[in-house]
Amino acid sequence: MLWMIFVPAHKSAGCVIVNEISNVVNYRMGDIMKAAIYPGSFDPVTFGHLDIIRRAAEIFDELTVSVLNNKTKSPLFSVEERVKMLKEATKDMPNVVVDSFSGLLIDYAREKNVHVAIRGLRAITDFEYELQIAQTNRKFSGGDLDTMFLTTSLEYAYLSSSTVREFASFNGDISQCVPEFVAKLIYEKYGHVK
Repeated sequence: MLWMIFVPAHKSAGCVIVNEISNVVNYRMGDIMKAAIYPGSFDPVTFGHLDIIRRAAEIFDELTVSVLNNKTKSPLFSVEERVKMLKEATKDMPNVVVDSFSGLLIDYAREKNVHVAIRGLRAITDFEYELQIAQTNRKFSGGDLDTMFLTTSLEYAYLSSSTVREFASFNGDISQCVPEFVAKLIYEKYGHVK
């Protein structure tokens, strides 16, 4: 069964979608849940990612932001560089831990004893893809891993890491997409001096 819970997030409303209400039955306005993982490639981390991180960190006691070492992709930044960027970008969030992992999310979550994964949604097309992954993770984890979706704040609905990389590769202005220190690192990767 799929449940949708609407949760205010800062000045805009966010939607949390879970596979089973049983794992979030104690979730009410003002309550804090124990722990969650926000997995992703974060290549590079964007303001959209940071929006989701900040909002999830307000819901959970501890949020682990985990960089996936996906061997099927050719990333712009190494896993170590992405972890370092995320640590810098989240340094003002005391309950956020940055980590990395390889392999299946369900195995990583089991190892960390975490039962909730966070995913951000920009559009309905994201939902179709992410829902299938969430259902697969729930099934193959034996019901131990639920997924909570937070809708992206409207000002970041257009934003993706691939868009940022493409703009930067042509020396375009990415200042409204990523923190200044991240923009500098991206331009350096493409051989642009700003």
